[in-house]
Amino acid sequence: MGREFLDLFEAWADSYDQSVEGYDQEYREVFANYEEILNTVATKAGKVVLEFGVGTGNLTKKLLEQGKKVYGIEPSGPMRKKAYEKLGEHVSIEDGDFLQFPLPQEPIDTIVSTYAFHHLTDEEKREAIANYGKLLAKGGKIVFADTAFRDRQAFERAIEEAKKRGFHNLADDLQREYYTTLDVLTNLFETNGFTVTFAQHNAFVWVMEAIKQ
Repeated sequence: MGREFLDLFEAWADSYDQSVEGYDQEYREVFANYEEILNTVATKAGKVVLEFGVGTGNLTKKLLEQGKKVYGIEPSGPMRKKAYEKLGEHVSIEDGDFLQFPLPQEPIDTIVSTYAFHHLTDEEKREAIANYGKLLAKGGKIVFADTAFRDRQAFERAIEEAKKRGFHNLADDLQREYYTTLDVLTNLFETNGFTVTFAQHNAFVWVMEAIKQ
């Protein structure tokens, strides 16, 4: 249910921010334009935001700086601890995941996430989006930034390129997790009452903005 990779993230908590800053060569392209990606998601979000996969709180910080109310969800205890160290205690970060989470205490207008939705299978993604459609009023938004691929051929090329460059951790990651394609995501959003647009921000990451109709 979106938690099977939790051990990986608990081990990554201490070094995650170094990875996003480009110190890990294998993931440098995945995290290229990281600040711009976070800023884009934060700017597109409305005023009352539900954030999945808070991690160490990098997106949360930008949302708060823009004066937005944030209800954070993060399954990893070590990650929550890091986020509280960064943000202080004035933010709500609850234990939960994309599929099982405590409901915010007020209506939300936006659901956001960065670098996390790929932990769900396509079927779990469908279940999550259907659930979010019930939480959002007409005009409400889902704004996710995540690694995705234009089509299966682009996905296979990315794996081969990673292997060719000796990026074995990246290649293993691409094959282990549930990265998907734009046509699959489009179908998942549209069948659940959203219109969706995609904007590519680096070789791996797209910002998807889905609006409830």
